[in-house]
Amino acid sequence: MKVAIFIFSDANGGEEALGRLFNGLATAYDFKQRKTEVAIYFQGTGTRWAGVVKQPDHPVHALFAAVEDKVAGVSAGCADVFGARDAAVRNGFDLISVNQVPGTSGLPSIGELIADGYTVLTF
Repeated sequence: MKVAIFIFSDANGGEEALGRLFNGLATAYDFKQRKTEVAIYFQGTGTRWAGVVKQPDHPVHALFAAVEDKVAGVSAGCADVFGARDAAVRNGFDLISVNQVPGTSGLPSIGELIADGYTVLTF
C-alpha cells in the first residue's frame, strides 16, 4: 500500500484548519509507524503551512518534525497563487510542478500518484 496525503487547509483558517493539518500529519505518522509508504503534499491554501510548521512554538511543530522526512513538497503553482513560494523555499520545501496546468508554474499530479498505486487522502 502507498498513501499520498494532501493538506489543503489554510494556515489562516483558524481552529478547523489547524485540526485538518494536525489530523493529516497524524495520519502520515500512523502510516510511517506501520512502515507504509506515505508522502505528504501541501496544495492550494495549504501551501501557506510551509511558513508555519517549522516554527518551534507552533502547536504541530513536534508532529511535523516526526514526519518531515515524508513531505514530498509544496505545489509550485499554488504557492505562487497563495503567496507561499518564498516561505516554502526559505524553509527548504521542494516545489512540485510535474502537472503543467496552463497558466501556472505547475502542481503535483494526483492522476500520476493514482496511476502509481497511491491512495490519496485529503485534509
